[in-house]
Amino acid sequence: MDLVEDIRERLAATANRSAPLYQQLADAIRGSLANGEGLPGLTLPGERQLAQALDVSRVTVRKAIDCLVADRNLVRRHGARTTVAPRVEKSLSLLTSFSEDIRARGYTPGTVWIARDIAVATPAEMMALGLSAGQEVCRLIRLRTADGEPVAIERSTVPRSVLRTPSLVKTSLYAVLQEIGAEPVRAVQRLYAATMTPEDARRLGCAPGDALLVIERRCYLADGRAIEFCQTRYRGDAYDFAVELKREPGVPFSG
Repeated sequence: MDLVEDIRERLAATANRSAPLYQQLADAIRGSLANGEGLPGLTLPGERQLAQALDVSRVTVRKAIDCLVADRNLVRRHGARTTVAPRVEKSLSLLTSFSEDIRARGYTPGTVWIARDIAVATPAEMMALGLSAGQEVCRLIRLRTADGEPVAIERSTVPRSVLRTPSLVKTSLYAVLQEIGAEPVRAVQRLYAATMTPEDARRLGCAPGDALLVIERRCYLADGRAIEFCQTRYRGDAYDFAVELKREPGVPFSG
């Protein structure tokens, strides 16, 4: 079933609801997208075409799309094109860079630098990286984008004994670490939910209090030394996390 047909069926199923028609249409489109009928990046038919196909007015279509753009389900592009908002699926079982995750989903990764500093390690950084008091670190804070849309704020800390200056990093930190012989081979991650601060919201184009998914990552060299401490704050409506679960065959289930 194609997207428009699925929307038509969902809209018909809600015909007796008391909600305004544009809200019913917005819910029908949202349901179709959640059901997998609209792939991220897909361009929706024009307002006139949707109105004719669904037997509603263009005003109704426009108001429904406005709702979905405001909720970041849809994105208006240049030339008035409307597309399904990008969502990125990240595996929790593979050590990959942000750019690798984005390219694997067919998007173009981007970086907006917020800060590149050298500073004395904080107590949290000392603990995460096994540093002594007074040791310096390179801090890299970036807004990460997918097809130009902001999806995450990434804060990476690397011991200065490994990375001499943060200016060496133009796009990929991991590519630079690989070049200097400090490639991470293992990581431990912690995932938790949070809400956006006003600063998060401003940078990610969302509202304060919106959902965040936060990953804290500690990366290690082959010899066991900690090489990076990273916290990435992902927009909750733009990122999915996936992990493969396995079980030994024949082990009986209990409970």
